[in-house]
Amino acid sequence: MPECRNISVTLCSYHYQNLLMEALKRLGGKLVLLTLVFTLANCRKTSREDYQKAAANPKYLHSAEKRLTDVMVHDIFSPVVASRIYVYANLAAYEALVPQHSGYQSLAGQLKGLDSIPQPEKGQQYCHPLASVKAFMTVARALTFSVEKYDDFEKKLFGEYADMMPGDVYERSVQYGEAVGKRIMAYSAGDNYKQTRGFRYTLTQKPGDWAPTPPAYMDAIEPYWGKIRCLTMDSTAQFSLPSPPPFSKDKNSLFFKEMAEVYEITNKLTEEQNHIANFWDCNPFKVNVSGHVNFATKKMSPGGHWISIVGTVAQQEKLDLMRTTEAYCLTSIALFDGFIACWSDKYRTVKIRPETAINQDMDKDWIPLLQTPPFPEYPSGHSVISSASAVVLTRLLGDNIAYTDSTEVQYGIPARRYQSFSQAAAEAGLSRLYGGIHFRSAVVEGAKQGIQVGRWVNEKVQTRKMLATKPVKE
Repeated sequence: MPECRNISVTLCSYHYQNLLMEALKRLGGKLVLLTLVFTLANCRKTSREDYQKAAANPKYLHSAEKRLTDVMVHDIFSPVVASRIYVYANLAAYEALVPQHSGYQSLAGQLKGLDSIPQPEKGQQYCHPLASVKAFMTVARALTFSVEKYDDFEKKLFGEYADMMPGDVYERSVQYGEAVGKRIMAYSAGDNYKQTRGFRYTLTQKPGDWAPTPPAYMDAIEPYWGKIRCLTMDSTAQFSLPSPPPFSKDKNSLFFKEMAEVYEITNKLTEEQNHIANFWDCNPFKVNVSGHVNFATKKMSPGGHWISIVGTVAQQEKLDLMRTTEAYCLTSIALFDGFIACWSDKYRTVKIRPETAINQDMDKDWIPLLQTPPFPEYPSGHSVISSASAVVLTRLLGDNIAYTDSTEVQYGIPARRYQSFSQAAAEAGLSRLYGGIHFRSAVVEGAKQGIQVGRWVNEKVQTRKMLATKPVKE
């Protein structure tokens, strides 16, 4: 009898069910077999709700997002390419989860070029939270380089899922997640990314146009990103900005006044301004020079910072898995389209960076607080994508969500407290002025562009069947 009691307890772990069946068969006792049948029946009767609930813990998706970010930091993806990886991974996660939630709907038919998503087989039992994370990881593996860094993570992650549920449900859910992930990868193949690889930017050599900056004097990053397929916008130029103040050496010109403002602000930064600039730096590849030795410091991208904010607030507000997945997905869409709009204008205007202009016409020894990134100045990318993200998150969660952002603590930068997403976005924009890498017009106009993109995403992408469309304060 003690043998039967021990066996009955262990059988509730479905992961080891087959092994235990073999052991029980070898025992051959009728009482043991009857106990086995009774135990399995009761486990199946009472555990379906339990494992579905356990699998729907958002912690698994949060951990997957963090692992993807860590791999992207290691692989040094540019901000725009990082946004592409985030959006397809999170779109896959959303689409694999949505069949379980009748109040939500697929984005097929809403995003440009996405016409269908594989559907679960009718009459079969699935664990969609598992399928969702599997879809996410399928895309993550396909779009990053150091895939070996997922191995131990996935072994532990999917081992936990396997311990929760019957083997057939586990296998069926994994297969469905893979199918959704592969469908999203097929969709991603049509966004012109491959067609824009390998092209370099030819410098114009015109006064006032962008030129590479110290210390690495790197080539322009992603000069053809404006040709990437948008997800929601009618075209890359839909929210094109007015041209920036024209380059001028006249001290009374708007350009010269903006240049002087950057010079003056950066030469007398307060401790708070210094903190703000470094907090929002988000430079994926900072080149450090020490004598004759160059080495890189790697950090997450601006998009990665906002993905981290989504995770922070989702956990703070105790959002369920569906709302968490929705927030990650919609923020990723805003980031992706925001970067396309921004990069389209950057390479249309090819505006000179403050560092180049100030060194030429004001102070040849001046160095900005932040390292100047290798692409044209106007508009400020952080201003665009931060404002777009804030508009989307405000609609989803409200305009008075206070939170502490500890994203940069891992890089030795203290956390900051915000009263709203819009406050954080405004500060992110100003950080570029304090850092000496943008003029004020790039910050102001960039924020305007981001707000337009965010509002457009809110209008065009409907995740919830009954989600209110009334405007909220931004």
